[in-house]
Amino acid sequence: MKQARKPNSVPLCSIRFYLLCGVLSVGFVSLMARAVYLQIDKSESLNQQADSRSLRTKGITTYRGDILDRNGVELASSVPVKSVWMDITEVYKKSPLLTEQGWNQLAVVAQKTPKQFKQWIAKRKKRQFVWVARHLDPQMASLVAGLGLPGVFLQDESRRYYPSAEITAHLVGFTNVDDKGQEGLEKSYDEWLTGKPGAEKVVMDLQRRVIEQRNVITEAKTGQELQLSIDSRIQAIAYKALKTAVLKHKAKAGALVMIDIETSEVLALVSQPSYNPNRFDLRLPELTRNRAFTDSFEPGSTAKPFTVASALEAGVVNSATKINTAPGRIKIGRKVIPDGKNHGLLDVAGILQKSSNVGVTKLAMMMQDRDFLKSFYSVGFGVGTASGFPGESPGIFNIRPNWSQVEKATLAYGYGFTVTPIQLAQAYAILGSHGIKRPLSLVKLEQSPNGERVLDEGVASEVVSMMETVVNEGGTGQKASVKGYRIAGKTGTARKAIAGGYGDEYTVFFAGIAPVSNPKVAMVVFVDEPGSEDYYGGQVAAPVFAKVASDTLRLLNVKPDQNVVSNKKMAKSKTQGASNG
Repeated sequence: MKQARKPNSVPLCSIRFYLLCGVLSVGFVSLMARAVYLQIDKSESLNQQADSRSLRTKGITTYRGDILDRNGVELASSVPVKSVWMDITEVYKKSPLLTEQGWNQLAVVAQKTPKQFKQWIAKRKKRQFVWVARHLDPQMASLVAGLGLPGVFLQDESRRYYPSAEITAHLVGFTNVDDKGQEGLEKSYDEWLTGKPGAEKVVMDLQRRVIEQRNVITEAKTGQELQLSIDSRIQAIAYKALKTAVLKHKAKAGALVMIDIETSEVLALVSQPSYNPNRFDLRLPELTRNRAFTDSFEPGSTAKPFTVASALEAGVVNSATKINTAPGRIKIGRKVIPDGKNHGLLDVAGILQKSSNVGVTKLAMMMQDRDFLKSFYSVGFGVGTASGFPGESPGIFNIRPNWSQVEKATLAYGYGFTVTPIQLAQAYAILGSHGIKRPLSLVKLEQSPNGERVLDEGVASEVVSMMETVVNEGGTGQKASVKGYRIAGKTGTARKAIAGGYGDEYTVFFAGIAPVSNPKVAMVVFVDEPGSEDYYGGQVAAPVFAKVASDTLRLLNVKPDQNVVSNKKMAKSKTQGASNG
């Protein structure tokens, strides 16, 4: 047999082997050299190019400070929301015709039309950024995100929310869509409440989603908290009582102010008609105006206690002095000033109790002008309260150098000048504090501020005692009485001025202090143009005072200072107050 042939072996060191190794080695060395070049020599340049495409400065959302009542109850807070914006240039590049079905859905969410989107694209050279929809709820924001439309993005924002809605609307106010205060204390304390947004470096993908957070450039600072002086419980009581009265008497408007006499903090402040600040469509000028601060009216008979105070301080009368008001009218110049009826001989307390125009006119005529006007100026008529509330009116108290006797007489019973409800409430708080005037405060105070004596202590106390007869049997304000408590107050009914004189419409007031033995609160109830058959202050405003004062005194645990028997007797009284009260 023939032996099998052995196969030829491949040489280990052939030329092709060396050539292959050489090519691979050169390629490897080249790659390494290129890598070193890119990683070392060109790293900075490449990083800059990468960062220019993906690294962005992103704002850090901050929130506006909360607004609280004096007990820490939340009145305004900021909640996170999403807003939709559009990069018009990117939309034009990727979807110029807006043919996708999602655009119709986006138009429905944004309450716009596809035609508006196309108009934005047509004007792309003028602007690149445009808001599509602001402050969407989470459900709508999720829907927009799911559409996946090119050039449409979501952005984190915050929106103001007001839990108590219309109850505190006029005092707290509201912000606009950009979270800037527009009305009320939101506007007054806008800088205090506004936070400072931060900034950070982030890496974004092609869909502008954050995939990496690099570093914080500026820390975000939340706005500072604001604690108000009002008690939300009392505020709710006042709101309900005033709204009920305005509706019952078919009135045009109304306002109520309550002040803590010991500190001059505002415990409640409401205005009617009101609105819901959470709804942009209800923020109408005729609804958002805070009438307690911005509207001024002739106070009518609620000014009479200050005429009496001036007379007592001037020493022209004392509490026992008798004034003859018969026959129920008095002629000053060509003007006849009437009372509702002939009250005859009255002491100074009786003048207030019966709300006698003749009586206060005679008191005014007994005084020099300077002495007569002293208490009016002392309590702050004609100047603002310095509360800081936006748009506050100072009222009108301009006395001509050579004013007539008729002007002097009418001023004595509350005509010829105007005050705001907040001014009148502060004036009565001064009477309740025995002549001490303290700065009015809309924010909670840690301690009672130092006050200034503007009325004699004895005179102020004496006037308050006289005003108590107004609420008792025979007075014009019996409906302001509160079971278990001694109440002092004054009714006011004034015709509204029109061109050439006075019309047939009225403004009515009740201003009061409770309780008399140790005054805690001063309150003014104002109703503008009551349209019912009852249109006197004692009929319209006094019951509101009684309801709010009763609930408030019990809520504040103020000890009753009047026995129940005398109150029952007062409740059974059928004596009607003077018709001009």
